[in-house]
Amino acid sequence: MDRHIGELPAGDGTLTDAKVATRMHLSAAILLFTATCALAAEPLTLDFNRYMEGKYIFERNCIVCHGPRGDGKGEMAPTLVPRPRSFREGMFKFRTTPFGTLPTEDDLRHTIKHGLTGTAMGMFSQLTDEDVTNVIEYVKSFSRRWRKAENHAEPLTFPAEPAWFKEAATKAEHAVKGKTLFQSTCVACHGPEADGKGPAVAGLKDLWEQPARPSDLRQPHLRCGDRPEDIYRVLATGLNGTPMISFEATLTPEQRWDIIAYLFTLKLPDVPTLGNAPPRELTSAKAPAKPAGGQ
Repeated sequence: MDRHIGELPAGDGTLTDAKVATRMHLSAAILLFTATCALAAEPLTLDFNRYMEGKYIFERNCIVCHGPRGDGKGEMAPTLVPRPRSFREGMFKFRTTPFGTLPTEDDLRHTIKHGLTGTAMGMFSQLTDEDVTNVIEYVKSFSRRWRKAENHAEPLTFPAEPAWFKEAATKAEHAVKGKTLFQSTCVACHGPEADGKGPAVAGLKDLWEQPARPSDLRQPHLRCGDRPEDIYRVLATGLNGTPMISFEATLTPEQRWDIIAYLFTLKLPDVPTLGNAPPRELTSAKAPAKPAGGQ
């Protein structure tokens, strides 16, 4: 006769010491396995109200590009270059955190509020801070990477622009060193003219198997931001999901500043552009209080 799981084996039903010990060991193993799985998953504490508010905001503002499943396959996606981000892999390019880790909420907030130059990701400056917080909560629900502690990291600390960056003669000396470093480190992808037309371009793809065209670093407005500090941040953190790795372990801070000094000698003339992000330290500044009486 077939026996159901958990049913005692045939016999007189008497539990010997050996059987008791075996069952105790089995129970302990099951409890340990269950606890290990729970720790590995580390599910997010979901605020249901924030999630639902974020879902509403996402469907009103983001779904046309990022799609109802957050996979970057919205109605407009086939016509856009570059393609909208898929949130399902939990990979984000623009961060202050180490390479391979998730962004902070402030990183996501910066992108949402100020957009990305040269892409269809515009500025959603009409959203309130609470709106942005809620939509971030909803975006996190698309990927399991947010549930595991090992995918999170504290933001890196980046140095300020060196004083010599304002001194033309000294900056020129550093740019000469930077050119040599650029030619040995960056040319394969960004090209000898830093125009994004390096010999390796044809074979470059991102995590989503889309062509990963390197940036034209001569442009006055880059997706990461326009300041020297913004370029430094990308050299330190890399761009997750792309061939642009972090140079935190291979270039010293001084070498990174030298390369940046060289890149600023190649900048093309500025033209009016929508979506230029303000410096990060200004994004959290409070609006000046209105005088009494509302004037």
